[in-house]
Amino acid sequence: MTDASDDPYQWLEDVDGDAALSWVRDHNAVTLTNLAGSDRFAGLRDELRQVLDADERIPLVSWHGEYLYNLWRDATHPRGLWRRTTLAEYRKPEPDWQILVDLDALAAEEGENWVWQEVAMLHPEDRRCLISLSRGGADAHVVREFDLDTRAFVGDGFTLPEAKSRVGWIDIDHIWVGTDFGPGSLTSSGYPRIVKRWRRGTPLSEATLVYQAEPDDLAAHAWRDPTSGRDFVERVVDFFHQEVFTLFDGALIRVDVPMDADIDTHAGWLLIRLRSPWSVGGATHPVGALLVARLDAFLAGDRDLEVLFAPAPDSALRGHHWTRRHLILDVLVDVRTRLLVLTPDAGGWRTEALPDVGHVSAMVTDRHHGDGYLLHCEGFLQPPSVRLGTAGDNAATEPVRDTVAFFDTSGLQVRQFFATSADGTRVPYFVVGAPDAGPGPTLMTGYGGFEVARTPVYESMIGRGWLARGGRYVLANIRGGGEYGPAWHHAAMRENRPRAYEDFAAVAEDLVARGVTTSDQLGAEGRSNGGLLMGVMLTRYPHLFGALAVGVPLLDMRRYHRLLAGASWMAEYGNPDEESDWAYLKLYSPYQNVQPARRYPPVLLYTSTRDDRVHPGHARKMAARLEEYGYDVTFHENIEGGHGGAADNEQLAFQRALILDFFWRRLAG
Repeated sequence: MTDASDDPYQWLEDVDGDAALSWVRDHNAVTLTNLAGSDRFAGLRDELRQVLDADERIPLVSWHGEYLYNLWRDATHPRGLWRRTTLAEYRKPEPDWQILVDLDALAAEEGENWVWQEVAMLHPEDRRCLISLSRGGADAHVVREFDLDTRAFVGDGFTLPEAKSRVGWIDIDHIWVGTDFGPGSLTSSGYPRIVKRWRRGTPLSEATLVYQAEPDDLAAHAWRDPTSGRDFVERVVDFFHQEVFTLFDGALIRVDVPMDADIDTHAGWLLIRLRSPWSVGGATHPVGALLVARLDAFLAGDRDLEVLFAPAPDSALRGHHWTRRHLILDVLVDVRTRLLVLTPDAGGWRTEALPDVGHVSAMVTDRHHGDGYLLHCEGFLQPPSVRLGTAGDNAATEPVRDTVAFFDTSGLQVRQFFATSADGTRVPYFVVGAPDAGPGPTLMTGYGGFEVARTPVYESMIGRGWLARGGRYVLANIRGGGEYGPAWHHAAMRENRPRAYEDFAAVAEDLVARGVTTSDQLGAEGRSNGGLLMGVMLTRYPHLFGALAVGVPLLDMRRYHRLLAGASWMAEYGNPDEESDWAYLKLYSPYQNVQPARRYPPVLLYTSTRDDRVHPGHARKMAARLEEYGYDVTFHENIEGGHGGAADNEQLAFQRALILDFFWRRLAG
C-alpha cells in the first residue's frame, strides 16, 4: 500500500545525502538571488532583528524556589544566556541577573552549534539540574548535570550522549532515565521505550530496568512527585492514550483511569482530565471535565470524585497550574481567558474567579514553595506585561513588568467573527487591522490539530512587518485544535480531518464576503500540522488564496509514518498501511494530489535540515513536484533550527522576513 516506487522524488528524503543537499543548495541559491535586490526584504529583516534583540522585551521566566530562571537571546548572545534572579530583582527596571550558562561561549569553547532545549531542576535540594542541549536545534539532545552553586557542569555527573532522552530526578543520587540503550530500546517512533533507575557513580549499563513499553508504543518515561514522594511510570501508547502506574514496594500499580485521560498529582491529590465520557461511581462525566480525588483513596478503590470543571458549549479548560495550596484553572470562553482559583477545604473545593486582566498567554507558579503566581498578559494589539498575584488572598494582581509597543496600533482593531463551515458548525476567527479600510492584503493562519489552542498573542514581527504596513491579520480557530476542548479536537481527527480544512476554507470565504479582503489579496501561512493545512488549501481550495507559505510541513501522507517521528502521529491522522485509513488519507494528502494545469497560487516552502521531527523531505519533494508541473514555487531550507526552523534571532529574522516579503510581493502588487 505504501510502496513508493512510483515516487520519483523519494531520493530527496536522504537528509544529508550529497544529491539531496546539492538540490537544496541550488534552490537556496535561487531564493537568495531573488531576494538580493529587494530593499523591502532587507528592511524587513533588519526591523525584525531589532524587535527580536530589543532590550525592552520582557524576560519570560520559570519559577523554582527563591529564583526566577530565564533564557535570554540578543545580538550579543544569539544562542542565549541561561540566568536567574530573585522576584525582588525581577520587579526592578534593570534586574541583577546571575549568569549560569553562556551558551555562545560554551559553543565556541567546545566547537559545537549548541541550541538550548530544556532543564530539569532537582527538588527540594535545588542545587543540581539536568540541562539538555541539541546540535543545531534538533529534538535529539545531550544531557549534562549542572551545579547551580558552582555554576559549572559536573565533571563526573549524570551525562547522556545525543538521543531523544527523557530524564527526571528521583533524589540527589538517582535519576529516571529513558534513552537509546542500544538495539530494541527505542519505539518505532524513535523515542525511549525502556525506563531505568540510574544511580550516581555507576555506568549507564548498570542502571536498573523498571519498565519496558511495546515497540509500537510512542514512548515510556518516569517521574517523581516530590510533594508526595511517589514515583510514576507512564506508558505512552500514542498521543492521546497512555497508562500510568505508581511504584509501591517495587510493584507497578495502575492508576485506573480511562487510557485517554490525563492525570496530575500534587500534595496527595489526583487530577483527572477526560477526553471521553466516563461512567464511574454512579455518575457519568462528560468530555473535557476535570475531576479530583485523594490519590491514596483512589488507589485503594474509592471512586468518590469531585467535579472541578465541566465544559459548556462556549468554554473549555485550556490548562491548570498548582501553587503550594491552591489550583488555578485556565479556561477559554470563546477563545478568551478566564481564570479560576480553587481551594480545598473541609467542605470540598471553593471556587473564586480572578479579575479580568485580558488574555493570559502563560502562567508561572512554584508549586512546591509558595502560592504566588505570575501572569503573562498580552493580546493582538496589547504589548506583553507581567502581573503578580497570590492565590487565596482575594487581592487583585499587581503589575510587575511592562514592555514598549513594537509597532503602531493607531486605527487598528481586533474583531471576532464566526464563519459557518460546510456542515453548519460555527467557527470563530479573529481579524486584526483597520476596520473600515476596504479590502486589502490579508495574512491568515491556523493550526487545527493535536488539541492545540491558538489564542490572541502579541505577534511583534507580524505587527512590525505586516500590520504597521497596512496589512490585516487573521487567526482561524478551526476544529482539530483545543479552543473548545477535546470535543473540538475529536471532530477533526483521522477520517474527520477534512472538517478542519472545510473550516479554514469557510473562514477564507467569510473574509471575502465581509469585505475584509479578496481572494487575490488573501494569503495563508501554517507550520508543521499547519503546513499540512496549507498543502490541502493549495491542492483542494486554490481558488481561495493569492499566495501560501508552508513551513516545516507534513505533506506526504503516504509515507509520513515512515519518516522520523511520523509514526507517533498515527492516532491523529491514521495509518497509511491500513487500507481503510489510506482510503481517506489519499483523498487529501497534498503530495499525492498535486495536479498539472491547475490554477495554483504562488507557494513558499521552508524547512530545516536539522528538523528531526517532521522530515525535510516533505517540503523538498513538494517543491520538486510543483516545479515539475511549472508552478510558481519558492524553496528555502535552513541548515540549523530543528522543527522551529531557526536556531537564533538572526535566522528567525531572516525566515520571517522571507515569508512577509513573499506575501507583500504576491498580495500587494
